Amino acid sequence: MLDATRMVFSDLRYAALAAAILSGLMFILLLLSGFVFLEPYPVAHIPLDGELGLVLIVALSAISAIVIPMNVYLVGALRGSQKRLTGGVAGSIIGTAVGACSCGPVGLALVTTFGGVGAAASSFVANYEIPLRAAAVALLLATYYLTARSLRAECRLRG
Repeated sequence: MLDATRMVFSDLRYAALAAAILSGLMFILLLLSGFVFLEPYPVAHIPLDGELGLVLIVALSAISAIVIPMNVYLVGALRGSQKRLTGGVAGSIIGTAVGACSCGPVGLALVTTFGGVGAAASSFVANYEIPLRAAAVALLLATYYLTARSLRAECRLRG
């Protein structure tokens, strides 16, 4: 599996894409989760018992930064092939979206927009934030495995 990862990231375009995804996704998730504040000046804060949430955000961002460029590479590699994608792109999108469920200040917008349903959704997300992020990390790891396996098979067919 590491051979497929090395093959993808030997191209600097995919390495740059990974760096952009890592920094952008991590910043957005840290901002939404209340680990980073921009007003009145930029400051980072880790609340008590917030370490696991921070570690899961970093893991989610890092794995997404690996999986998404690999899937982009795989789409390009399969463009001229008769093979079909097996859901790797969808898996990475779903995993990233589930990991972004730490609504933080977005919960207030849910409540005001959707009323009681928004309050219930916000409450659910707040209660199960850590398990949802852990499930997202597991989904992204499975997507990484499937993508790397698909890349090995495609390169063996073409090489």
